[in-house]
Amino acid sequence: MYRPPTRRRVLGLAAAGTAATVSASTASAATTASAVPLATPDYAATPAAWAVHPFPLDQVTLGDGVFRRKRDLMLDYARSYPADRILAVFRANAGLDTRGARPPGGWETADGNLRGHYGGHFLSLIAQAYAGTGEAALKTKLDHLVTALGECRQAFAEHGSPRPSHPGYLAAYPETQFILLESYTTYPTIWAPYYTCHKIMRGLLDAHTLGGNQQALRIASAMGDWVHSRLSRLPKAQLERMWSIYIAGEYGGMNEVLADLHTLTGRPEHLAAARCFDNTALLEACSQNRDILDGRHANQHIPQFTGYLRLFDETGEARYAAAARTFWGMVAGPRTYSLGGTGQGEMFRARGAIAATLGDNNAETCATYNMLKLSRQLFFRDPDPQYADYYERGLTNHILASRRDTPSTSSPEVTYFVGMGPGVVREYDNTGTCCGGTGMENHTKYQDSIYFRSADGGTLYVNLYLASTLRWPERGIVLEQTSTYPYEGVRTLTFREGGGRLDLRLRIPSWATAGVTVTVNGVRQPVQAVPGSHVSLNRDWRAGDRVGVSTPYRLRVERALDDPTVQSLFHGPVLLVAQSPATSLRAFSFYKDFTLRGELADAIRPEGRPLYFTTHGLTLAPFHIADTTRYHAYFRRTEPVVVFGGRDSGVPNRTRGDGLTFLDVLWAQAPFASSTAFVQAVRALAEVWLAEGLLSAAERDRVITAAQNAGLRR
Repeated sequence: MYRPPTRRRVLGLAAAGTAATVSASTASAATTASAVPLATPDYAATPAAWAVHPFPLDQVTLGDGVFRRKRDLMLDYARSYPADRILAVFRANAGLDTRGARPPGGWETADGNLRGHYGGHFLSLIAQAYAGTGEAALKTKLDHLVTALGECRQAFAEHGSPRPSHPGYLAAYPETQFILLESYTTYPTIWAPYYTCHKIMRGLLDAHTLGGNQQALRIASAMGDWVHSRLSRLPKAQLERMWSIYIAGEYGGMNEVLADLHTLTGRPEHLAAARCFDNTALLEACSQNRDILDGRHANQHIPQFTGYLRLFDETGEARYAAAARTFWGMVAGPRTYSLGGTGQGEMFRARGAIAATLGDNNAETCATYNMLKLSRQLFFRDPDPQYADYYERGLTNHILASRRDTPSTSSPEVTYFVGMGPGVVREYDNTGTCCGGTGMENHTKYQDSIYFRSADGGTLYVNLYLASTLRWPERGIVLEQTSTYPYEGVRTLTFREGGGRLDLRLRIPSWATAGVTVTVNGVRQPVQAVPGSHVSLNRDWRAGDRVGVSTPYRLRVERALDDPTVQSLFHGPVLLVAQSPATSLRAFSFYKDFTLRGELADAIRPEGRPLYFTTHGLTLAPFHIADTTRYHAYFRRTEPVVVFGGRDSGVPNRTRGDGLTFLDVLWAQAPFASSTAFVQAVRALAEVWLAEGLLSAAERDRVITAAQNAGLRR
């Protein structure tokens, strides 16, 4: 089916051609909300129903390592990029002096149809940067941005041409795009006006909840009033048709930000406005576990489900939560590439279509940004380790890899698409694009999902093993985590201050299949450390207590769902990519080199640098090293003949119905205790293959003879 060009493709084309008085109730609510403490970017106030709560950004600091270095690159950009360039499009729209500043560029131009969205992201960037560092200069910059936006709103309300329909309106263009959407105007005539509105409102709420700026809440509240005034008068059928339009109807997380606003203001109009964004057909399908995602715009829909979770918090309607859970399961697995990203050319493809969709335009970075937000929100309500497993994958292999490893104060230097096809290259910059905006945010909130606490404060979850320090003033606890993650799976948690009875729950990653060791003060603990679970250490802790967690890395493959011969290589949680400019999948064969232990380490050798390996004459590099080397995230597994340690049986390595070969099934049983045990396993499997018609009797005998003559050792 024909689809309009993606916004990425349009990027290089020429673009088409009295102060608002906040109601007394809004002002009162804003005053009350001023007592709300600094929060995280995900919420305005913690809903009572959450089983798990996050820690504010200022209570977790990053230790030394690759995450902090990437964060610092973005902090330099946040400190240096001129606020007046961000404000230029708003001031021009309001008829104010732009002070000679040029707009950022990309889609953020003087006549761009998405202008203003990047400014919203920039607000969130500065708010997060301030919350994480406490730097006074960042607070000053944040307040300057909010003050200027307030001036723009007032000027536009008083002198706009045309004047907006409500004095709460704030945007970098006239109200025209919103009016045109109501008559079903399509992209690219209009570009996602409510998406832009969401980004501005989200940035303002972040300025309030993270930066303590009261004016930001008043502006956001007035914007919420404007949204309600526009949408509450429209029939439901009209709204649903609007939200079904490709890109033009994209509204980001408007339902989420309005629900957050409602939590802060208590105004029923804001909750009513949030419910105007129900995308009913998809909402109902997902609540009933019907997968209709194929062909839909990925990032147009992912943030809607974070909003549905917030609507569940505010309304108690179970369908919202059910839809979000099942939607997550439709994406995080059947539509996820090895790096944790989803989509091809911004679109969801068929369930399980991984190998069939590899190209240079996979995994829009915005989509992973929003999938991580959704995973966090789901974990708050149900602390299932599967959400944290996905979060770790996406954070380590997509988000960390999305920021180029070079300094820049003029560009965020982040990715848009991250290709998964053969011989592709990451392209950076993205000033003014959607992924440039989310990319600015990604790298200043790494600390937000390392630790969580239970609602009653009796349990502390450690979900990510990043070097960091948690300060938990309510418990008087300071917990330091030392780790070189992602370079190795050894870390130590030390109670620097405080203690008392606490259930410490340590996530055991699903990839930790090489054994797990947990110690307290050097004494090994008798715990059931099952991959994909949490381990509980419930005791009275004291200052100086040390917890050691060792999850050794091992080399492993992950098979594409639609073609098991198309595979990715990992070392523990780290995606390894083969450096090669070839434009077809490289063919790798490993089983012929296996010993009795059955490890990929028998065939893939360390190169000398941490996390670098070599195989088949190629360098395998950790994907988070972000440069412009051409790479292969997938390869073609070619094991055509049954071979053991150089002993070629001459028998084809046939595939059974599930796509697994004889050697796949055999080596899944490794390690083997002895050569005798190995031969016995070969014999037993050969008999099964014979019974299923996959081997002849003569071929069975040749396979067994080759195993006997191989003389494999450990």
